[in-house]
Amino acid sequence: MRPRLRLLEEELIEEIVSEAREVLSTLGVEIHNRDLVSLLSAHGAKVDTQQGRVRFPPDLLDRALQTVPHSFCLYDVLGTQTHDFSPDSVYFTPGSAAIRILDGRTGEMRTPDTRDYIRYAKVVSGLPHLASQSTALIPADVHENISDSYRLYLSLLTSEKPVVTGAFTIKSFEVMKDMQLAIRGNAAELRARPLTVFTCCPTSPLKWSEVTSQNLVDCARWGIPVELVAVPLSGFMAPVTLVGTLIQHTAENLSGLVISQLARPGAPVLYGSSSAIFDIRYETTPMGAIETMMLNCAASEIGRYLGMPTQGYISLSDAKQLDAQAGLETASGALLAALSGINSISGPGMLDFESCQSLEKLVVDNEICGMAYRLLRGIEAREDFPAIPLLEQLLREQHLLIANHTRRHLSQEILFPGPVIDRASRSRWLEEGRTTLRERAEREVSRLLAAYTPSRLSPEVKAELTRFMEAEAARVGMEKLPAREP
Repeated sequence: MRPRLRLLEEELIEEIVSEAREVLSTLGVEIHNRDLVSLLSAHGAKVDTQQGRVRFPPDLLDRALQTVPHSFCLYDVLGTQTHDFSPDSVYFTPGSAAIRILDGRTGEMRTPDTRDYIRYAKVVSGLPHLASQSTALIPADVHENISDSYRLYLSLLTSEKPVVTGAFTIKSFEVMKDMQLAIRGNAAELRARPLTVFTCCPTSPLKWSEVTSQNLVDCARWGIPVELVAVPLSGFMAPVTLVGTLIQHTAENLSGLVISQLARPGAPVLYGSSSAIFDIRYETTPMGAIETMMLNCAASEIGRYLGMPTQGYISLSDAKQLDAQAGLETASGALLAALSGINSISGPGMLDFESCQSLEKLVVDNEICGMAYRLLRGIEAREDFPAIPLLEQLLREQHLLIANHTRRHLSQEILFPGPVIDRASRSRWLEEGRTTLRERAEREVSRLLAAYTPSRLSPEVKAELTRFMEAEAARVGMEKLPAREP
């Protein structure tokens, strides 16, 4: 039996959704995109030009919910399927868009550059429990106007895994789309075998910026999946109660759903969340708070009720180092998210309120993800009845180390973590150097970098991606791209 976590009764979910629909039809959403407002108006939305708000009638929501896919798949750069966002599927991906990296040598946070990003992509390539990569770091050695397309460029060159990404500008989307077309060959193939998910975040409360709303429309028209990630903050930019925050979150995500489905009915969408509480003592948004985890798990329940695959920013930490707090918060989030059945779980590697990525934490978090997958397999009988013959063998031989039963079921029953996790006896631990978690994680990062195998993407496609990126660099006044190798 697969273990499951539920936080909301179905009756409460129905009340939340009903209230969110009322919010959209009565208060509406502020949209800073004239073409999109015209599109919504043409399909029956009520536009209040004085207040700058668009109100969504119930039938507009109903039509969007009827056309949105209940699941979709992702594929790697070679065209091999890696994800099927059907009910009960769970996948982990690193947290995105960190402005700092925790330096493994010094233990200090600093600004990342291209070489840090390449190291990250190589490490992710070797982590078996992370099915996708993300554009996890923002390299500071390129112009900020191309940093989003540059991150995708480095990811597509370095790792074969699909990418969770996003565009900071309308212009960047075009080159990011063209890179994907270069890999797939044509628009039909890109639509049939998507290799990215774009994050599109409404602004709380109840607002869509011009850039983000246009990205949402553009992704829908090109068949590029999106994750709608509303970010209401309980007690600050949302009601302090968790139910109140969920009502606002649902309204914000549903508005994005309507936009995507009007742009192209059937556009693939993940119902996502990065909801968080607001800690008024420090003026921070703790992603490791239990209430934040509860919000994201509950949002996934609402997404499933609406018939959509789901995403959540969970399994990350607000700690500043790879320490006990980092492990506590990340493991709690990962296990709760897995038990809740969130389809795409974003967060591994992240520290400091989603602002810092750590390669050492990433390899530790990979082990946490492995534990979550083992938990999801649950407990089942494997030739355990009748029990007397096996126990008779145990009494006779005084162990079952090499019993046929053990050899048949050992690998299925017991997860053996990698060298980052210490399970040695104290005497052996002392003999082998008294290593700390950070030291073992540093060694594992070095091992993965040494074992890295270059992407099998063809040299011709890699060259075409580089031409796109060089043209973008020239557009913003850069003479050349940074060196990619140490």
